[in-house]
Amino acid sequence: MTSVLTGPCGDASEIIALDTPIRIAERLAAQFSITAPERDSLGGTPKAERDALRASGLLALSIPTEYGGLGANWHQTMDVIRVLSRADSSIGHVFAFQHLMLATVRLFSRPDQWGAWFEQTARHNWFWGNALNPLDRRTTSRRLDGWYEFSGKKSFCSGAFDSEMLIVSAYEQEEARKLIIAAIPTARSGVNVIQDWDNFGQRQTDSGSVNFERVRIEEKEVLADPGPLSTPFACLRPLIAQLILTNIYAGIAEGAYADARKYSLNEARPWHRSPAERFEDDPYVLHHYGEFWASLDAVRVMAERAADMLDAGWQKGDRLTDGERGEIALAIASAKVLATRTGLDLCTRMFEVTGARATHAGLGLDRYWRNLRTHTMHDPIDYKLLELGEWALKQQYPKPTFYS
Repeated sequence: MTSVLTGPCGDASEIIALDTPIRIAERLAAQFSITAPERDSLGGTPKAERDALRASGLLALSIPTEYGGLGANWHQTMDVIRVLSRADSSIGHVFAFQHLMLATVRLFSRPDQWGAWFEQTARHNWFWGNALNPLDRRTTSRRLDGWYEFSGKKSFCSGAFDSEMLIVSAYEQEEARKLIIAAIPTARSGVNVIQDWDNFGQRQTDSGSVNFERVRIEEKEVLADPGPLSTPFACLRPLIAQLILTNIYAGIAEGAYADARKYSLNEARPWHRSPAERFEDDPYVLHHYGEFWASLDAVRVMAERAADMLDAGWQKGDRLTDGERGEIALAIASAKVLATRTGLDLCTRMFEVTGARATHAGLGLDRYWRNLRTHTMHDPIDYKLLELGEWALKQQYPKPTFYS
């Protein structure tokens, strides 16, 4: 699988044509990591980095080759997400949601809809943002003569700022339980992306609000055939989201491990009671690193197994059964629980293998925990464990929702 780059790539100008996506991602990640601590402190929009992603061709990573994309499967796409998240989980987040939004139009709409959007995305390097958030019911839809009107506000709209397209949703006024989802240009009249994201982690995801003021939504922009969560295949959408989160979390943990290891080998000093002359020979330090390695290895294996199962289900398309979808859901839930717990543990204990000087604000090593803690709060693993418990005890598959 190759990509042909037609121009410079911002700070990643050394990327050359006919390169593999994973190598492109690794070089981008190396560039992003240099400025990640400073940008984390500043917050706001990582414009240069987003433009580098545009120029790299990776925004079309999961788009099939017949539509001008790179044709990556989900395993390959998740690998790239994890690589970018090691360096900067905000960048990994908005990049991952790009492919979640593309999966949304693929699963919920007709081929004549998603085919055109795929082609335009690949041709023009469109960034897709998220303004779907089905839990936020403040945006409502009014059905008019051949079109819809959206009004209200949405929160947690990751990547909406500096995007070309948005996935949006609203509940119908007449039928409050009916969710209308559509794909529209971000520059549409009445759409106001608000930069009000100021959380302590994931500070460059632009996960703030979008305000809709009587926004016109055309029928051809509505994702209604087959529609949201309407078939076992369409119900893969939340599973893709969950596996994306798993790989972001795994990437954060791997990035924390890499920075801790670098510091341990080059900066840390043995405690005065240590029997070792060098910090890296201290038995307690080695014990911690052994646990880190075993946990990260387990997360990687489970995440890759889940990705392979997702790819197999994706290939089945409309032939996918409820039971097959359920098996994928269980594998992804297990991987996500492990990635969450491993990441939070490692991002806390990394300071036990670095020492007091590693808490210097200029190093920004605390960003790993802040980013992971912020992200994991939006979809608590208690409810993933509930789903797994219902399977373990009662053999009941997770019920498809936008979060399971």
